[in-house]
Amino acid sequence: MSRIANSPIQVPDGVEVDVGGGDVTVVTAKGTKGSLSIDVAPEVEVKREDNVVMFAPRSASRTAKALAGTTRSLVNSMVVGVSEGFEKRLELQGVGYRAQARGRRLNLQLGFSHPIDYELPEGIEVQTTSQTEIVVSGIDKQLVGQVAAEIRGFRPPEPYKGKGVRYRNERVRRKEGKKK
Repeated sequence: MSRIANSPIQVPDGVEVDVGGGDVTVVTAKGTKGSLSIDVAPEVEVKREDNVVMFAPRSASRTAKALAGTTRSLVNSMVVGVSEGFEKRLELQGVGYRAQARGRRLNLQLGFSHPIDYELPEGIEVQTTSQTEIVVSGIDKQLVGQVAAEIRGFRPPEPYKGKGVRYRNERVRRKEGKKK
C-alpha cells in the first residue's frame, strides 16, 4: 500500500494554506494565480505547522489510509496550481485541421462538414500558438486535464494515418493498411 500520506507538503513562499475546522474540514490554498479549496473526508486528519502541511488517517482502516494519501495528493496539486499553474499541450495533425482561440471560445476545424465551437469553462485559458497547436492552462489540475481530454475527444488520433487531435509527445500506434 502506498505511503504517500506520510510525506508532508512544503508550502512555498507566496502561497497561503488554511485548514478550517468545524463539521467538515476545509483546506484552502491561495496564491498568485488564484485560490482553490477542498473538503476533507472525516477519516483524514490535517495539521499545519509553519510551512508544512501533514496528513494522517484517523483510524487504521484501509479506507482511511487510502483517503489520507488521496487528500495529500489533491492538496499538493492545489498548492502547485495556485503557485505555478498547470498546462496541457495538444497538436492537430491532418490536412486542413486548424484551431483558433476567440475569447472564451475555441474554434476547431477537424475535417467535419461543420466547425466545432467549444465553450471554455471558468478558470481555463486556451492559447493557440500556431494553427495546429493548442495550449490549455489553468490552476485546477483536474479541470485542465478534463478540458484537454474533451478537445481531444472531438477527433482522437486514428491508427492508419495518425490524423486527429493528440497530446504533445503522444505516441499513436499505427496499423498497416490493406494488402492486395
